[in-house]
Amino acid sequence: MKNTTSALAGAFAAVSLSAAALTGAAANASTAPAKAPDAVGSVPMAHAVSAQEKTRAASYWTPERMKTATDGEALAQQASKTRPYGPLTSAQKAPDAPTSRVAGKAPNAAAQQQAKAAYRAASESPVRHIGKVFFTQGGKNYVCSANSVSSENGNTVSTAGHCVHYLKQGGFATNFVFVPAYENGNAPYGKWVARGLYASSAWTQTNDMNADTAFVVVDQQRGRNLGDVVGQSGLTFNEPRGQVYKAFGYPAAPPFNGETLKSCTGSAKDDTINRSSRSQGIPCDMTGGSSGGPWFLGADVDGYQNSVNSYGYPGENVMYGPYWDSATEDVWNTAQTA
Repeated sequence: MKNTTSALAGAFAAVSLSAAALTGAAANASTAPAKAPDAVGSVPMAHAVSAQEKTRAASYWTPERMKTATDGEALAQQASKTRPYGPLTSAQKAPDAPTSRVAGKAPNAAAQQQAKAAYRAASESPVRHIGKVFFTQGGKNYVCSANSVSSENGNTVSTAGHCVHYLKQGGFATNFVFVPAYENGNAPYGKWVARGLYASSAWTQTNDMNADTAFVVVDQQRGRNLGDVVGQSGLTFNEPRGQVYKAFGYPAAPPFNGETLKSCTGSAKDDTINRSSRSQGIPCDMTGGSSGGPWFLGADVDGYQNSVNSYGYPGENVMYGPYWDSATEDVWNTAQTA
C-alpha cells in the first residue's frame, strides 16, 4: 500500500536515559542518499497471538491491574544500551525514499484543542483513536500509549517497539490489549485484544532505538473493526526533517499519573547527544507511560501520524521519536494487511 509518487488524498515512552546510554526535501529516485543502519537488511518480524493467549488477555486486565501497571521506561532504558553503529552522516539521516502518505479515516469530527508551544504537557480531553496499551513482559505488567492507524484490515495500532518486544525478557509481550480513549480507569470503547505483534528485525534482534516503532493488529469486537468504532489516523513516511509536531500520550511517571491524556507541540530538532540517532525531538516534559503515543504533523490530532514517543534525557524536557523511513513503512504494511 505504498505511494512513492504522490500523496493519497485526504512518534521510543518518554524515558530518562543517561548520555552514555545512549530530522530537507524527500529524495528522488535518481539521487537517493545512503540508507541509515536501521533500513539496511531490516525486515518486518511478526508474532501471532494464540487463541489461548487472547482468551487470557481478554479477562486479565482488571481495573486494579490497569491502575498498577508499570510504565515502559525500564524497557526503553535497557534497550537503549545497545549501540550497533557509530555517528551518522547528514545523508544517513535524510529520507531514504520519496515521501509516502496514507490517508486516514474518521468516524466523526474529532475535538481539537489549541496547541501550546511550551515544553509543559497540556491536558487533553480523550481522543477516540488514541489510548493506552497494557501488556506483560518478563512476568511484570506494563503500560504504554498507542493509536489506531490506517489499515486494510481496519484493526491496526501503532506504538513503540519497546512496548511490544523486549530482547532480554523473552521477546514479544503477552496479555496485550489496546484501550482507546482511556481516562481515569474508564474504557468507553472496550479492550481490544491483540492477535498479532509486528516490529522490525532491527528492533527485535538488536534493540536499535532508531527502529523503536511497532504495530499491533487486534481482533474485532462483536463483528466490528476498531477503525469503524474509533477511526484511523493517516500515516506518512520519509517526510522532510524539522517539521512541527503534536505528540500525545499518557505519562504515568511523576509528576503525572497516567490517568489522563496529555500533549506537547513544537518544532523537531535532531538528537545532538546520541550521534548515532536519526530520531528527532520536540519540547516536552511527558514521562514514562507516554511511550508509543502518536506524533502528528502540525498541531492537529486529525493530521498525519509520523512518529511515536520514544525516549528523553534527564533535565532536557525533550521528547524524541524515531524517524519513520521505508523500513518502518514495511513493518506497517505487513501488519495492516494481516
